[in-house]
Amino acid sequence: MPAPEELGVELSIASTLGYDDTERALEENSPAKSNSLRTTVTAQDWIGPNDPENPQNWSTPKKIYHVLVPTIFAFVVSLGTSIISPAIDSMADALHASSEVALLSFSSYVLGLAFGPLLGSPMSEAFGRRAVYLLSIPISLLFTLGVGFAQNIETVIITRFFAGAFGGPVLAIGAGTNADLFIQEQRSTMTAVFSLAPFCATGIGPVIGAYVNAYKDWRWVEWTLIFFLVASYFFALFEEETYKKTILQRRAKKLNIAPPPTVSGIASLRHTVTVVLLKPIHMLFTEPIVTSFSVYISFNFSVLFSFLAAVPLVFRNVYGFTPEHQNLTFIGIFFGCVLALPTQLALDQGLYQKRQRKSFTEGSGAIAIAPEHRLYGAMLGSIGLPVGIFWFAWSSRSDIHWIVPIIALVPFAWGNLLVFISAVLYTVDVYQAVNGASAVAANGLLRYIMAAAFPLFTIQMYEGLGHEWASSLLGFATLALLPVPWALYRWGPMIRRRSSYDTIKA
Repeated sequence: MPAPEELGVELSIASTLGYDDTERALEENSPAKSNSLRTTVTAQDWIGPNDPENPQNWSTPKKIYHVLVPTIFAFVVSLGTSIISPAIDSMADALHASSEVALLSFSSYVLGLAFGPLLGSPMSEAFGRRAVYLLSIPISLLFTLGVGFAQNIETVIITRFFAGAFGGPVLAIGAGTNADLFIQEQRSTMTAVFSLAPFCATGIGPVIGAYVNAYKDWRWVEWTLIFFLVASYFFALFEEETYKKTILQRRAKKLNIAPPPTVSGIASLRHTVTVVLLKPIHMLFTEPIVTSFSVYISFNFSVLFSFLAAVPLVFRNVYGFTPEHQNLTFIGIFFGCVLALPTQLALDQGLYQKRQRKSFTEGSGAIAIAPEHRLYGAMLGSIGLPVGIFWFAWSSRSDIHWIVPIIALVPFAWGNLLVFISAVLYTVDVYQAVNGASAVAANGLLRYIMAAAFPLFTIQMYEGLGHEWASSLLGFATLALLPVPWALYRWGPMIRRRSSYDTIKA
């Protein structure tokens, strides 16, 4: 039986949380139900499994809304990468710059996305998820506005970088929001939905940018992005905090009880430098799982961004497409991404979840099945990547209908997204919460740095080699990297056991 002063705090908390019956609140968290669920006066954990402030106990519609917020932000921020690509030449003409220099405005934004998550992670730990969403997006919006008013190419390049850097944090903490809302068994679906957004944005961005540039000008391309940013921001205004540490701190302050333990400023700085900056880089060079998947996904992502420059070039030279029609070809990438979502869900429900239920039924313990069972999508997608690229390379001919190479982009995009989703799920399952975040950060850092570099030499490569062999060169590289998920499925358990980090060893 709790002491009288503890009982008073428990009843106060129950009242604050909105329980209709304080006796029910105590009953639900009584020692009779669990030896570890009785409320503590320090407010360092949830009040039992039914705590209404725990985001995992929210209603389904409320959870869906809170998943949509980072998903829409991820779509809009990623839209900023590709929406400008059709306007590069008109921007170069208007600002009296070469096309090569103007293309740096594309790469600088992508480079900003690489460093944005390094800012977002410590911000979310200090201020919570909601603060990052609502503070970083307006700053990104202001720099995007600066791009639209820029009078020289140098200003465009610099403001685009900062627009990407302040938009990037929402990409970093979106997965964290999903983890706040859903238990591990439910995260596959939410990860697939969240991952779909930036890939779809990359496919639909050139279509929007081409028509805006044709009927307005390149400045209106950036201002169109502002409209999307403003709309997404207003959609997010009703969002509540989902980060456990921040919720408990606010609860403790409201009840005037001891808050969860915090770290000093120096310790926080040390944590930021070590965990957010150094650990991802260390894992990138010392962990075979992180290294192999980071290189594989980064190259796939770079091919996708290279296609933003190469695909319009091919359809202009081979089929004589106008600028607006050139960028309509990216619809193939959009549909490929959309098809990846039901494929991932079918693999999850038909293979992963089925094996997991069987394992629990047989009583194998807390860890149901090995993380390698997350790799089914990556193994399937690894085949779609080279198939799509080689198909596109050798079907882009004047004697073959233009719809054929467009259809070829579908398996490429489908495979690309399947590999990405599986890799994220697998990495987080292997390295768990703390180290998993660093592993995913390492992947993101390398992915965006490579994606920023590839478009800078894509045009020269396609003009020098011809589009058939330039695309084939990319296809041979994806073919060489194809064994990565298959090798990890086969030897992953052995690699995990030898890791210097805490991993799932079973």
